[in-house]
Amino acid sequence: MPLEPDLLLVNARVLTMDPARPLAAAVAVTGGRIAAVYDRAPATADRAGVPPSRIIDLGGATLVPGFHDAHNHMTGFGLSLTEIDLRADSLDELYASVAARAAATPAGEWVIGSGYDQNKLGAHPDRDALDAAAPGHRVWLKHTSGHFCVVNSLVLRDLGIDESAPFVDGGRVSADAAGRPNGLLEERAQELVGRLTMPYPLSALTDAVAAAGERYLAEGLTSVTEAGVGGGWVGLSPVDFTAFTAAREQGRLHVRTELMVVSDAFHPLAAHPADGIETGIDLGLRTGFGDDWIRLGPMKIFTDGSLVGRTAAMTAPYEGEESNSGYLQADAARLRATMIAAHRAGWRVAAHAIGDRAIDLALDAFDEAARRYPRPDVRHRIEHFAAARPDQVARAAALGVIAVGQGRFATEIGDGMLAAVGPGRHSWLYRQRSLLDAGMVLPGSSDRPVVTGTPLLGIHDMVNRRTASGAPFNAAEAVTAAEALRAYTWGSAYASKAEHVKGSIEAGKLADFTVLSEDPTLVSPGRIVGLEVVATITGGELRYSRLD
Repeated sequence: MPLEPDLLLVNARVLTMDPARPLAAAVAVTGGRIAAVYDRAPATADRAGVPPSRIIDLGGATLVPGFHDAHNHMTGFGLSLTEIDLRADSLDELYASVAARAAATPAGEWVIGSGYDQNKLGAHPDRDALDAAAPGHRVWLKHTSGHFCVVNSLVLRDLGIDESAPFVDGGRVSADAAGRPNGLLEERAQELVGRLTMPYPLSALTDAVAAAGERYLAEGLTSVTEAGVGGGWVGLSPVDFTAFTAAREQGRLHVRTELMVVSDAFHPLAAHPADGIETGIDLGLRTGFGDDWIRLGPMKIFTDGSLVGRTAAMTAPYEGEESNSGYLQADAARLRATMIAAHRAGWRVAAHAIGDRAIDLALDAFDEAARRYPRPDVRHRIEHFAAARPDQVARAAALGVIAVGQGRFATEIGDGMLAAVGPGRHSWLYRQRSLLDAGMVLPGSSDRPVVTGTPLLGIHDMVNRRTASGAPFNAAEAVTAAEALRAYTWGSAYASKAEHVKGSIEAGKLADFTVLSEDPTLVSPGRIVGLEVVATITGGELRYSRLD
């Protein structure tokens, strides 16, 4: 016999994301799964056996599937909560923040900050100014994009590069006109700092996962995709995975997590030649291993850099920089071979590709992989798909590729992107409407901590498309509130190949819900940002609540 419901959510406006039943009024939950969806309040008989404390009257609030951020850096965000917030408006303000933290930090210890943007400051911070602001300390400041950092002289000296800049494949140690490093490390050159700071202790990473998850619940998130663990400049430890399992064992993994494994963690495997598993991680684990709380996602590979930092690989120069078209993070043939080998070994691939040259590379690799080693419904991904030509949209759609963009980028770093590519390429930036028109699925994501990751802010920016200065950000690519809401629920679940268990409110799916103060599809576009998360429910349990 079917089990009786153990939770009833009544008196709600339920936006189900189920095309067969888009609106409902109540939901029953049994054992952490959705048992029934009602068009009106359930009859008294349906409430039998449910304790009064487990019947939640939502008072007309809006119930939606739990928000899912399809691309974020959860551990990095958790760590950033203990670092200096560098979202300053001037270099003087930034240096003052560094000096204040240094004054409260014992001599010799690290002073670490994150979130600065040279487009807003006028320039990157400089090693000599950091020496003056934090004498006797090692200083490490991270760019908001994650694709740059700046260190001071003590760090450069520890690395043995304080007087001359070494060559770094896929990155650059920036130097002044005399060849003296100025402290700026681009792209893979950031891995040099890792020699001094990594790996992080598992206890610190576990605490970071827990701290981030607490914040996420308050924002209505029930699932996230962690965009890179296990190595490279984006990973924090070769055993990153263990931090998530430890948090779960301690009851502190607050959101369901899909983990992308960075390509740096892959290595040759001595499997039988007939198996086609020539590369991977130990034991031959691959995409899909795990359960509904922790699961291995795609292999994450960086093909290029950042638009705001003008390192993303473009086919034509950046605006005002005729000698700079960005660069790939490794030899093109090697990047392509890595993606094809991962596909052959059973992995999905998530290629970080921002510039149109990098997007071409990823699409070429996915096309060749599909022809040589056919697999049904693979759903490879391109993370960001930032500066995409019209022909690339059509090609991605034909290949079944998922483009994972970030709506919030428009407000927080959109001005820098517009300036970087110039007016002739503004229409390429962070497409949304074009993807839907081409028949592609649109996920919702933030790339947090690059920008603020609150889903309602992301939905607001997907609809409104305005920069911090008020300039339109490729406004023709705006979507409706209903489409943006679907992106942050069903679309992100689809991007994780998990739409069969979450992303919509249907019987049998996970009982993950977000309760909103109002329906974002009914308010004016400018009001979306002011809506509130009233409650967050994961697996049928109330994890965050502002209910009376």
